[in-house]
Amino acid sequence: MPSQIEIYEEMRLLSSRMVAAARARDWDHLIELERGVGGLRQALQAAPDDSADTDLRRKRRLIQRILDDDAEVRRHTEPWMERIRHFLGDNERLHELQKACAADAGDTTADGCRA
Repeated sequence: MPSQIEIYEEMRLLSSRMVAAARARDWDHLIELERGVGGLRQALQAAPDDSADTDLRRKRRLIQRILDDDAEVRRHTEPWMERIRHFLGDNERLHELQKACAADAGDTTADGCRA
């Protein structure tokens, strides 16, 4: 079983790749990398705490870099996610309008659904 520091190092490697994928807008690769990080999180929870004082400083540096990478990934993904939310919201409103029009199919003037 890998040590905690090895897991953190692998997480850091994946987080830097996630930044590159987010910058390139390679969402499929980003999702794949996130799944890898998720697996490492589970491994980290199962790994015994084998840290020495020097490892703690190293872990802190790795964790800070992972958090910095996470912020950078969010900087690229949040605008994209907002566009998706807006698109899905617009589609939901269109769907509701279509349902309302279908319900009023016999009334051609009440809500203007028919031309």
